[in-house]
Amino acid sequence: MTVMLEAPDVAHVSGRSRPAPPAWLVVALACAGQFLVVLDVSVVNVALPSIRADLGMSGTGLQWVVNAYSIAFAGFMLLGGRAGDLYGRKRMFLVGLGLFTGASLAGGLAEGGGQLLLARAAQGLGAAVLAPATLTIVTSAVPEGPARARAIATWTAVGAGGGAAGGFFGGLLVDTLSWRWVLLINVPVGAVVLLGSLLWLTESRAGDGRRLDLPGALLVTGGLAVLAYGISQTEASGWTAAATLVPLAVGAALVAAFLLVESRTAAPLMPLGLLRVRAVASANAAMFLSGSALFCTWYFITLYAQNVLGYSPLDAGLSMLPSSLAIVLGSKLAPRLMRRLGARHVAVLGTVVALTGYAWQSTMTADGRYVTSIMIPGILMMLGAGLASTPLASLATSGAAPGEAGLVSGLINTSRTMGGSLGLAVLSTVAAARTGGEISSVALTEGYALAFRAGTVVLAGAVVLMVVWLPRRVSAGEGGASDRGTPGG
Repeated sequence: MTVMLEAPDVAHVSGRSRPAPPAWLVVALACAGQFLVVLDVSVVNVALPSIRADLGMSGTGLQWVVNAYSIAFAGFMLLGGRAGDLYGRKRMFLVGLGLFTGASLAGGLAEGGGQLLLARAAQGLGAAVLAPATLTIVTSAVPEGPARARAIATWTAVGAGGGAAGGFFGGLLVDTLSWRWVLLINVPVGAVVLLGSLLWLTESRAGDGRRLDLPGALLVTGGLAVLAYGISQTEASGWTAAATLVPLAVGAALVAAFLLVESRTAAPLMPLGLLRVRAVASANAAMFLSGSALFCTWYFITLYAQNVLGYSPLDAGLSMLPSSLAIVLGSKLAPRLMRRLGARHVAVLGTVVALTGYAWQSTMTADGRYVTSIMIPGILMMLGAGLASTPLASLATSGAAPGEAGLVSGLINTSRTMGGSLGLAVLSTVAAARTGGEISSVALTEGYALAFRAGTVVLAGAVVLMVVWLPRRVSAGEGGASDRGTPGG
């Protein structure tokens, strides 16, 4: 799962004659929006086999049901945060939630794979506008001190809970209604939150006068999407075919153009100077690398549970509950361990735990048992993800100036989600290449197992990177940053 981390800033609240709403109500509305955003990162995983059967999608198309959302979400996340600063957090909250809700309706009613993918991309764009505003709305509603700390803890728990609940709710909806309801359920919930937000949220903005870097957002999102498409083409065409090389070259050119634009624009989406700070650069690189493996965990476990072990969607969702709880536990343990061991050591420890789970999962068999083939390795993978994510976020923000904390927090989330999107494209291609188009349980298991072995190698690379590059010490602000860290999946 992907949860926004954003440091609060000083907001200018628009004047209103009506009384301010109760703080708990504002917090509840913001948390509801965050819950929907995070839920949709994971809720569709359980529905993927049903979507494929109903819409006749290919394996490559199926991975784009996940990637269309995550790439749009990651690519426009920093732009969404800047839009909230300039045009108002309430306004962007409403715009993002409205787009997200409308796209959910379109996806739930989709009659073909193309329509579904467009709707998922629109959902991701709506989430990118909505998510950055949620934490700022929370911190603006509650005065600094213990009350704000409790409000942020609530926001964090709701975000983690959204990712954890995705598998269960997705399975329940698919089993009792249909796969369409994993998207349609957002419509009534989104409408209620939208109405409440219109009535009770107050407007605030930073008013710093900087412009939106729309070209940068379009270039980086387009570049990542085309790169992921090129990687997915290797399954059918191979690495040397024009169908693969052309999109890879175009994607690389778009990313290069993004870097050029960012180096020259007055108000860049991602100030490249930040990457000269060791803590920022190393933590983001580590998050990108580890996220490229860990983001794929529930995707492959869901397919293995349903396509190989014969689980129903609900059973598959229930099977992931222990690992879902493990990621919450890991995120809660991380700040305590950081105070004793330091952020760098906890990041390495968490990644090693996740690597152990990946190596275990790669031994799966076509007749595997739940406890040894799903539960235990799943707990290790997600416990490690929770332990590693918080210190990496802390290290990244420790290397930034106070005025850049929000930007760097958004960047670490973007790195994780973008890494996950490209990782899913690569590991799905690896699995499909081993399967070779066969649909037998043994062939599918061999493909999924190879994907987990490749993920193990990636995580081992992430451990080496962390040991060599992450700084040994962080600033005194580590505790505050770590308290806001949340895991990604």
